[in-house]
Amino acid sequence: MDDQKIRLLLHGIDTLYCVYYCLPVRPNGIDFRRLNEQKEDIRQSKRKNPLPVILGNTEFFLQPYGTASGYPLVIENGDFKIEMGEFNKPNFYVKYSSQALWRESAFLLHEKFLQWISSVGYRPYHRESLSRVDFSFDYNLPSLDFNEDSFVSYSSKDSQHRQDRRLQTFTLGKGDIVLRVYDKVAEIKQQSDKVWFYLLWKQDEKVWRIEWQVRKTILRQFGIITFNDLKYKQGDLLHYLAVEHDTLRIPNDDSNPSRWPLHPLWIDLQARIAELDHLGTSRINGEQAVMEERLQRMVISIYGCLKRIAAIECVQGNHSMIAVDEVLKDLGIYIHYVHEPLTWKIEVERKIKEIQLGVW
Repeated sequence: MDDQKIRLLLHGIDTLYCVYYCLPVRPNGIDFRRLNEQKEDIRQSKRKNPLPVILGNTEFFLQPYGTASGYPLVIENGDFKIEMGEFNKPNFYVKYSSQALWRESAFLLHEKFLQWISSVGYRPYHRESLSRVDFSFDYNLPSLDFNEDSFVSYSSKDSQHRQDRRLQTFTLGKGDIVLRVYDKVAEIKQQSDKVWFYLLWKQDEKVWRIEWQVRKTILRQFGIITFNDLKYKQGDLLHYLAVEHDTLRIPNDDSNPSRWPLHPLWIDLQARIAELDHLGTSRINGEQAVMEERLQRMVISIYGCLKRIAAIECVQGNHSMIAVDEVLKDLGIYIHYVHEPLTWKIEVERKIKEIQLGVW
């Protein structure tokens, strides 16, 4: 593998929001009264943990809150976050999870959602409506040889973010179209914990993401309302975004930035978009990678606590040093004093359910 070349690692849809208009075709498909009662019970409880519920053919977590936009109920699992209400129009406002989008694609998830609403006794009476789509292209980028002045854009607003004096994010635009070009590895380490991308990329460094966040107004201008529209018209939209709306260029003495030569990264990006139908998509179930990464992090944290326990025991017992095996033995005694079998069972079962539903 040549890490010194600009190279596309993967592309796809990383975020998607959609609304659905549905009618009940049988009574009591979703018991909204009971769900609202359960939500209130969770809200008033001290721990306020979401409640596992089975609705139709799918299990979700019922959250103890509604939304500012007026949906009284929020249910969530590893595929969807669904805001819903018995009397809301549209009935369902759905955010498809990033991991699910990379695992199954937006179009397969849409079919899965339609199967779910059918299983709870609903059917669409109006076509679905996409409200936001984020398109991403992840590149192996050996070095950063451009800055904010290298971008030529219709957007008048731009900004950049630095961490430890290193550029990490360029942002252009606000509202209907936002372009972000950023160090995805740094973002994973500092914010998202989406370590399963390392499996997709087959590397864990030198990855920058080019990402457009596109909202409803622009989607409509390109005739993209439904998932079927998205499938056949996303190429036209991306061509406009990468060729007309935003470009990355190599500055020179020409007073007109639009005549500056394209940066090699953007030349490749435009070529990839031109052959979008042939790029294919990447799939991965990142659950194992996420669990392994979190387990390693917890082990590191526990190891740090063991060192503190060792230090305390050395001071208390006037020892110069204590072996890790001795500390582990003592830790078992300490834990025995605070262990409550019933609480242990309840909490472990709850955490198992969180992992299984992909919300943890």
